[in-house]
Amino acid sequence: MEALVVRRLGDPTVAPGEESSPFAGVFGGHPVPELSSPTAVRVRVAATSLNFATFLQVQGKYQERPPLPFVPGSDYAGVIDAVGPGVRGLHPGDRVCSFAGLGSFADFIVAEEKQLFLVPDGCDLVAAGALPVAFGTSHLALVHRAQLKAGQVLLVLGAAGGVGVSAVQIGKVCGAVVIAVARGIEKLQYLKSIGADHVIDSSKDNVVGSAKSFLKARGLKGADVLYDPVGGKLTQDSLKLLNWGAHILVIGFASGDVPVIRANIALVKNWTIHGLYWGSYLTHEPRVLIDSLNELLLWLSKGLITVQISHRYRLAEAHLAFAALRDRKAVGKVMIVMGSSAKSRL
Repeated sequence: MEALVVRRLGDPTVAPGEESSPFAGVFGGHPVPELSSPTAVRVRVAATSLNFATFLQVQGKYQERPPLPFVPGSDYAGVIDAVGPGVRGLHPGDRVCSFAGLGSFADFIVAEEKQLFLVPDGCDLVAAGALPVAFGTSHLALVHRAQLKAGQVLLVLGAAGGVGVSAVQIGKVCGAVVIAVARGIEKLQYLKSIGADHVIDSSKDNVVGSAKSFLKARGLKGADVLYDPVGGKLTQDSLKLLNWGAHILVIGFASGDVPVIRANIALVKNWTIHGLYWGSYLTHEPRVLIDSLNELLLWLSKGLITVQISHRYRLAEAHLAFAALRDRKAVGKVMIVMGSSAKSRL
């Protein structure tokens, strides 16, 4: 089978074959994984999602550093190829999606039956492969942690990225007033099209001033929830917009700058600061994560949420996918697609 193998840590935007590339290349002779237990399932991968965490992982900058060599990858979707003798609820040919710490940048991946989710009829399989991490992160953050309510104001930073787009949509499903911050007219237009009530171009607009003008016009005092995958100065500025009792959701630091939120200000303002590492729920509260993904798949089947796929690349073009992510070209998700699914690359 084909698989993308990381042979050393480095810049994932460098093409396989170049001396400084971290990738050993896309090997057609990589062994197909065997079923590892009676309840194991082998999935032929149709598409796998590219997340910022994967970008950091290949560089060796993520909190979890797997031993070399390894096949990267996280959330994915595909069709079941084989099942172990102890599998009861799944069958070859079923369409499923899931997530993994490693291994989805390959034609096949093996997972335990309990880790797989059936993709509802009518749902695009490539879109389902983009759902777990991005939408799962936003759903747990907004619904489970911040308990976002109808009528509250949600401020989303980095709103045109994978997690940002999902946060905007989930915010609207919850009935919130959504302020979305992104860079560039194309991204702002898309965010308006998916329901954002107010959009701000952080590359040229005064974020605080624009948000305050909108809030005043709506008769609103400030933001009740801050969704922050960006960090840096944008976070510091956004704190000026938060209401008493607001929830701050720390999702990531795409800017590369970890912000400081002063504890004395949080005390006076009665703010609640939530760190949100989605993958750790699998260890500590797996039932919460499972229920969250099942609800998201239901929402997807009903059309309450949509997965925007900005770019599609073949496995051999993974370095281009990483570059699109690095250069913030994506409006929504960047996907690695296998076989015939790759023909529609944008």
